[in-house]
Amino acid sequence: MNIGIESIGFYTSRYVLDLKNLAQMRQIEIEKFCAAGQSQMSIAPPNEDIVTMSASAALEALKESNKNEIDQLFFATESSFDQSKCAGIYVHHLLGLKNNCRVIEFKQACYGATGALQLAVNEIRQNPHQKILVIAADIAHYALNSVAETSQGCGAIALIISAHPSILTIEKVSGYYVEDVMDFWRPNYLTVPLVDGKYSARIYLEALEKSFKAFHEKTNLNLNQIDYFCYHTPVPKLVEKAHKKLLQSLPEFYEKTVKDIQTGLCYAREVGNIYTASLYLNLLSLLENTEQDLSGKRVGFYSYGSGCMAEFFTGIVQKDYQKKLNKNFHEQQLSKRKFINVETYEDWHRFSLPEDGSLFELQQNETGEFSLKNVDQHKRNYVRQRAVCE
Repeated sequence: MNIGIESIGFYTSRYVLDLKNLAQMRQIEIEKFCAAGQSQMSIAPPNEDIVTMSASAALEALKESNKNEIDQLFFATESSFDQSKCAGIYVHHLLGLKNNCRVIEFKQACYGATGALQLAVNEIRQNPHQKILVIAADIAHYALNSVAETSQGCGAIALIISAHPSILTIEKVSGYYVEDVMDFWRPNYLTVPLVDGKYSARIYLEALEKSFKAFHEKTNLNLNQIDYFCYHTPVPKLVEKAHKKLLQSLPEFYEKTVKDIQTGLCYAREVGNIYTASLYLNLLSLLENTEQDLSGKRVGFYSYGSGCMAEFFTGIVQKDYQKKLNKNFHEQQLSKRKFINVETYEDWHRFSLPEDGSLFELQQNETGEFSLKNVDQHKRNYVRQRAVCE
């Protein structure tokens, strides 16, 4: 039975900050400031959150489907605003999905969406008639003037997983690696994470090697049997380094594929790190920006979540995958974003909702189809509005 991705949707905010402007404000050389390979970062206004972004991405994924066929909704994030209620339940309501639907939330740093994907695949293997909506959404939020500030971003990816995978089948075997490390974490009492950047990059590379080794031992597949690679993308430079490290035993193969990973990084360079969704944004970028026909090609996926959990798995691109893509829409989404100045970025960065339960109406900056309207008695209230970019 083939199981995998039937459709995919992507959304990022309507606003963007050019890192050149931030470099000038921070009085740092632009080349040094953008050395990690990112040039822009999507910035969410106060009335945009993981719920509004997810619902907009899911609408795209569902545009050719009957929403009543969705039996489960798996929501992956590390930007949740509630310790109890799953953010996916808000999304379920906004989308108008049927009530006899299981909705749960996944958390393990940037790995969460892969855990959700693999559970969805196993669920469908037991019940081939169901469809599962997997959503990954995050707002990467680091301290102002910190080293990690330039890798911020926001966005959501929505995947419909079924036994009719029009885009990509997921192959059965994965390689896992887990280790208790403190490279990136955010206690409940902090609004931004604690990051040991150099240590985290080292663990990312080590976990890649160990998860691929586990994958190889189970499958006996070699690197030269994988045509393309997608990586979790904290910053593009780390992905380039990881790809080189992975393929260093095959120098002739590395020469061929080092160029190929760049198409998977196109969107990340303009959007930034979107945590749980970044690996699947890499996949979308690969599919939409690679000129060659990828039908039948095997793609290797490296999923990493700080803390840490890593997994290496593979998938096969399907014959008519291009018919299910929406490249023009995604390019418009990025090109039509409004550039904001550093002052606006910093104001939004510092913004926080009141914590006393009082009614607070949010300024309605541009969003997709959904917006956070107000907060009243500690309850978030959303409204649907016409999308700015259709």
